[in-house]
Amino acid sequence: MGDYIIRATAADNSIRAFAATTRETVEHARKCHNTSPVATAALGRLLTAGSMMGSMMKGKKDLLTLQIKGTGAIGGITVTADSMGNVKGYADEPVVLLPANEAGKLDVSGAIGPGKLTVIRDIGMKEPYIGQTDLISGEIAEDLTYYYAASEQVPSSVALGVLMSIENTVKQAGGFIIQLMPETDDGIIDELEDRLKSVKPVTTMLEQGMTPENILEEVLGGFGVNIMDRMPTGFSCNCSRERVEKALISVGRSELESMIRDGEPIEMNCHFCNTSYRYDIDELKSILDSCE
Repeated sequence: MGDYIIRATAADNSIRAFAATTRETVEHARKCHNTSPVATAALGRLLTAGSMMGSMMKGKKDLLTLQIKGTGAIGGITVTADSMGNVKGYADEPVVLLPANEAGKLDVSGAIGPGKLTVIRDIGMKEPYIGQTDLISGEIAEDLTYYYAASEQVPSSVALGVLMSIENTVKQAGGFIIQLMPETDDGIIDELEDRLKSVKPVTTMLEQGMTPENILEEVLGGFGVNIMDRMPTGFSCNCSRERVEKALISVGRSELESMIRDGEPIEMNCHFCNTSYRYDIDELKSILDSCE
């Protein structure tokens, strides 16, 4: 079964919920960027969050960008997602080697360090919506939970997980986002908080064979879960040779002429999927001609 996201409501629409399984998505990113285990876990968590948050948008051209900038060895992570389940991303430093944390887990917090989380939503308005908060832990799920409360005033619970195999491939990945609608009854809030305290880690549930549907039933079973829809999700980059050529045109005639005078082919690399595009001198000359 491929990666997918489900969207649901519960407690007579007082709660909305999202859950995803993203193992193939995160493994694809690992292969693209040759990330170390802790970088895979960090990037994988943000990719999973991005896929679910992207699915919350309505327009086909809407675009979500999540950016983490920290003082740790990984530097930063950037993820973009659309409303159709397509997501892509990269870590500034893909190879970070750190000892396990005190719990014996991959030290994602240590790799990221103190910093900022920025959420950008481009929904076709004149200016995109930009929200920013401090990282409170660097564990990503907790940081997004805090972001929703502080920047969007939406009480939320975000859980994300990436489990690596002994071969350092991705064994499990997924997550969920639970959000309370305005004027939710206090009794529902109290009961949900109690339930969330006892919920097992996402990767534990996935390892037990649970699907996103099962996970939401585990978290929200007493509230009458209503699955609204299900959509596939996956790592997808829209880079192409044509798009890179447009980028080369944008650098201007003088820069292109300088490249041609150097007499060496150039190579352009996509940050998101790590695909390389090579242009020889004749191709650069052709691109220069198109500037006229």
